[in-house]
Amino acid sequence: QVQLAESGGGLVQAGGSLRLSCAASGRAVSSGTMGWFRQAPGKEREFVGARIMNGYRMDYTYYADSVSGRFTISRDNAKNTMYLQMNSLKPEDTAVYYCASDLARRYTDYSKFALYTYWGQGTQVTVSS
Repeated sequence: QVQLAESGGGLVQAGGSLRLSCAASGRAVSSGTMGWFRQAPGKEREFVGARIMNGYRMDYTYYADSVSGRFTISRDNAKNTMYLQMNSLKPEDTAVYYCASDLARRYTDYSKFALYTYWGQGTQVTVSS
């Protein structure tokens, strides 16, 4: 059984940083597609970033325009954990952040949340102005 567990959320001032973790069990973070999504109150779930592992030690990482240059996805295979480093946070980054996983390598549809099979419970990130 695949389980994902996010942690690392919290309250931070604008301009600050947070690092979210997504610990996986039942599957390896070194294969398929791992994604980050977020959902603010009253809004639809939106794509934040995704990392696709193609099995040749090459990862492809994609980010939403709104976070590109500020957020970075990384992984630690030994800990079977994926991370989302968030810098220069803005109040509009406030949301519940979810990690998601799929065994397929979603090179063209990595931003479509409905295609991901496994989800974590989410962690709240609040950025104050």
